[in-house]
Amino acid sequence: MLDISNFKMEKKSLVNVRFRHILILTVYPGVMSIGLMIYFGLKNYGINVFLSSYVATIIAGVGLITFFELILPYRKEWLPSKSDVGTDFIFMMLVQVLLPYFLSIFSVSLLLGFINNNNLNLSNFWPHNYPIWIQILIMILSGDFLRYWLHRAAHTWPPLWRFHAVHHSVHKLYWLNLGRFHPLDRSLQLLCDSLPFIFLSVSKEVLALYSVIYSIKGFFQHCNIDVKLGWFNYIISGPELHRWHHSKNISESNNNYGNHVIIWDILFGTYFLPNGKNVSELGLLNRNYPMNFLKQMQAPFIKGIDIAY
Repeated sequence: MLDISNFKMEKKSLVNVRFRHILILTVYPGVMSIGLMIYFGLKNYGINVFLSSYVATIIAGVGLITFFELILPYRKEWLPSKSDVGTDFIFMMLVQVLLPYFLSIFSVSLLLGFINNNNLNLSNFWPHNYPIWIQILIMILSGDFLRYWLHRAAHTWPPLWRFHAVHHSVHKLYWLNLGRFHPLDRSLQLLCDSLPFIFLSVSKEVLALYSVIYSIKGFFQHCNIDVKLGWFNYIISGPELHRWHHSKNISESNNNYGNHVIIWDILFGTYFLPNGKNVSELGLLNRNYPMNFLKQMQAPFIKGIDIAY
């Protein structure tokens, strides 16, 4: 006799598996698309482009990614503790939000003085008349090229590694610890992938759109969501690649330096994505590396605290 109840349970389980598989494949492009639609919707409604980019980033990058981390986690043990969230929130506000703002104001002021004193016009070096998506592509490829070499140097040159080790101290990945950088490390990054475009007088519309893509991409790169990008892993520097970059095993972590794209890693021999394997432990060789905000500000100046690079 056919057991109807078991049949219904198996059918429901199969539907859940299929739905999860669909989510795994579509959550990245879906959330990015929603973020862009929110941005363009607000912008077309007459809202300031930078305010539009912030709102789009908060709703899609923060709200939706947090939601999917809860319902579709890559690893349940990576769900953050209150202590993790508290420390990473401080890093996010101070290093990822306030630091870029004040650094851009300070740098632009210095640059304007230099330009005025030397009668320079750096804006002539940027293709302002190109379509906005071409300008975004140029920003991504050129900024990522500079960022690639800075990032690679931060893993191979001890003076830079001392500061970059703060970012690699985490033992789990989730969207908020994207912001865990020492301010000096983050300042160098901004000199590669953000400030040059301000110096070149890239339009605010292009900068705002770049900010949406930059932020949502960054949150996804660190997210604890079960994401599969398939062949896009040969283009985008996504979470599947970045988890290996945070491996405790140095031979695994000294790879996948790309921020937006992974093409520079492919070209320069640092692409790493082994088939059928998952990263094991994350973090530094020194398992006693300090984890709170103030101690991590001091850590780069403590001799021998983490000598592996």
